[in-house]
Amino acid sequence: MMKNRLKNRLKNFIFLPLIIAAALVFVFIQFKSKQAIEHQNVEFPVKTVEVLTVKYIPFRTRAVAYGNVEPATMLKAKSEVNGKISYIHPELKSGGSLSKGTTVLKIETTTFEISLDSSKAGLASSQSSLQQIEAEEKSAKRSLQIAQQNLNLELAELERVKVLVKARTLAKNQLAIEEQKVLQLSSTVQDLQGKVDTYASRKASIHAQIKQSKSQVDQSEDSLIRTEIVLPFDARIGSVSVDVGEFVAAGALLFEALGMEAVEINAQLPIKHVRPLATTMNDNDSTQLVNFQGSANLQKAVAQWDLEAKVRIVGGDIKTVWDGVLLRISESVDPTRDTLGMVVAVNKPYEGVIPGVRPPLLKGMYASVEFLAQPRDLLVIPRKALHESRVYVVSKQNTLSIRPVQVSYSQGQLVVIKQGLKEGDKIITSDIVPVIEGIKLELIESDALQKEIAALALGSK
Repeated sequence: MMKNRLKNRLKNFIFLPLIIAAALVFVFIQFKSKQAIEHQNVEFPVKTVEVLTVKYIPFRTRAVAYGNVEPATMLKAKSEVNGKISYIHPELKSGGSLSKGTTVLKIETTTFEISLDSSKAGLASSQSSLQQIEAEEKSAKRSLQIAQQNLNLELAELERVKVLVKARTLAKNQLAIEEQKVLQLSSTVQDLQGKVDTYASRKASIHAQIKQSKSQVDQSEDSLIRTEIVLPFDARIGSVSVDVGEFVAAGALLFEALGMEAVEINAQLPIKHVRPLATTMNDNDSTQLVNFQGSANLQKAVAQWDLEAKVRIVGGDIKTVWDGVLLRISESVDPTRDTLGMVVAVNKPYEGVIPGVRPPLLKGMYASVEFLAQPRDLLVIPRKALHESRVYVVSKQNTLSIRPVQVSYSQGQLVVIKQGLKEGDKIITSDIVPVIEGIKLELIESDALQKEIAALALGSK
């Protein structure tokens, strides 16, 4: 039994290594006889993309502001005198239109006419008193002249008598008589001279009275004139606060008249849109110093801005446009809305009115004002070509290159590039997946897109 077991173990020890060796030889032979695997170089397929050649093109910076229409000239007529309304023009109603020089309202004049007559009577009385005093003065001066001549003659006679009395050819009592006459005539001359001297002060007093009387007449005439209200310009009537027969006090509001020659819009422009417009004030950038000190410099700076203003009614026909003029900018920024007021004027807002198509610009209308700067040559690309401050550029080998850029500002569907691109670069404008730098490209130039960008840049689309 033991011998059989030993014999089996000996057989296993001898044949097991032979089996393993045979298996290894078989595997080796199979491996050597198998054909080698062919290796193929695998690459990404060529991507077909739409490209745009970057160019300097004429570009107009634009920004849109909003505000309400207000008349450039507005009259709030107030009564300048107390009185009862005696006349109101039939067209002096809210919404009515009246021409310059029209008498639109009258206040009862009876009281003012009486006052004027009284003032004129006072003036006439003062003038009459002056004439009487001047006549009296003339007579007094004539009497003084005669008295002075008589005195002179008497003085001569006195000298003659003195000579005769000294020569003892005339009695001494005659000398006393002549001296008495001289004294009487001297007294008369002095009285008359005193009387003449008083006329200057009396005339000055009368002249003052006349001046006061004239002032009262002028005041009465002025008050009488102010009873009649005449329009100083062509106007549409706003609110009317009085009616015929109503008593009004001085300072009471009568009516509101709105000028028809021009309207103004205080358009509120977001501050973030002011900087792009401000860069158009010079050919380089907004870092150039501008002197805003003084009204003359401020107006010069506004004029230098040289912006066109296109006014449209919000909600109206977008093709209905009024040309505006930038007059001034607000003195401060609205802290609530973070906007700056841009005051724009539109002349002749009632001309060319087409019912249902082109309305007049009326007070209170909500309008948009599109500001357009003068064209400047800038590097402009479509917004869709910008990917988080990067653009996909075609390299010289027609492969994809990812390049960072610095954006000056964006406007609608366009982006103005400050740095990172140069004229002649080709950028990808179509979608590309996956985005792998170095991938080979097949290019399709888009002439239609180039024309569209050119039109958008000039604001003609």
